Amino acid sequence: MVAVLLFSFFVIAMKNFSFRNLFACVFVCMALICCSDAKNRDTSPRTLFMYYPWSSNLTGYFLDNIADMEEAIAVRGLHHNERVLVYFATSGSKAELFEITCKKGKIQRKTLKYYENPDVTTVEGLSSIFGDLRSYAPADYYSTIIGGHGTGWLPVGTQDLLRYFGGLEERYQTDIKTLADALLDVGIHLEYILFDDCYMASFEVAEVLKDVTDFLIASTSEVMAVGMPYKVIGASLLGEPDYRGVCNGFLEFYSSYRNPWGTLSVIDCREVENMCVITAEIDRWFVFDYENLEPYLQDLDGYTPTVFYDFGNYYSTICNDSALFLSFSSQLERLVPYCVHTDYIYSGITGELTKIEYFSGITTSVPSRHPAVNWKKQNYFD
Repeated sequence: MVAVLLFSFFVIAMKNFSFRNLFACVFVCMALICCSDAKNRDTSPRTLFMYYPWSSNLTGYFLDNIADMEEAIAVRGLHHNERVLVYFATSGSKAELFEITCKKGKIQRKTLKYYENPDVTTVEGLSSIFGDLRSYAPADYYSTIIGGHGTGWLPVGTQDLLRYFGGLEERYQTDIKTLADALLDVGIHLEYILFDDCYMASFEVAEVLKDVTDFLIASTSEVMAVGMPYKVIGASLLGEPDYRGVCNGFLEFYSSYRNPWGTLSVIDCREVENMCVITAEIDRWFVFDYENLEPYLQDLDGYTPTVFYDFGNYYSTICNDSALFLSFSSQLERLVPYCVHTDYIYSGITGELTKIEYFSGITTSVPSRHPAVNWKKQNYFD
């Protein structure tokens, strides 16, 4: 239909040629294209995938998270070919895939598949699960919520780090590179990945996932066991994502929660490569004085030595070139368009609170001297 209209306007313009008519034709054509794209994006099939691998001490919270999302769906409804599928591990050896449906405010769950001994730690295993997602709920736009423990970019089996993307035991933990490779293998590119896990809002994580998702929604620090407040932010995660609404809802919830500690960021992974160019230039000219400057960096974890430092704080400390730092700051605004934080963050490792004095919404492990980080720096990004 749009193509026919465009051709008609072109014919009219040629019959009554003038620069004014031609300009008007171009303007109308552009408006039609933009309106068509907006309408198609708004009405195209969308699938949200909530993924909960086995994690023995979080299973109850996962059930609450799903119920809270269902409540948000009951209030909002599902529009324009939207579908919500859930992968939920009921034990270390069993899982199910079900769909959440909503008709006139009534929520139902439709079981699609049961899994026996699902493999969630290999590319082949994850490809199979995401392949099922694509088969049962084909869509033009996919997004994913991943629940569990997390230690950012540090791979499975990293020394003395207690938590990772997945469960408490190594056999239930998944490397983010495995996730990226599985998505590439299946051919699914995500609008966003929301990690309901600790420490996933790191630049290193964004580097690994930049080719499989447009946005990363995650925390720089520990996430309380209750996780994301889906009753509050669920509607913002459906349809055309409202990233500002997600962040504002998170802060609203945690500001009055009994454990009022948390951070949340929206990272635009499409801006990662441009930031890599700038940080490489900074790293080329400036060397970090660890002994004298490290005590003044904003740490956002509970590890000793620190693993996750504030990304913006680190580069503002190291870069002494005003023009280069201006480029960095401008790119950082594009990289992290939205972020929020409470006044303090909590560490279950130390049982202590850390005041947030500087917050850019993303971390880096570049200045870390943690033994696990030093070893992985030499092997993980080769």
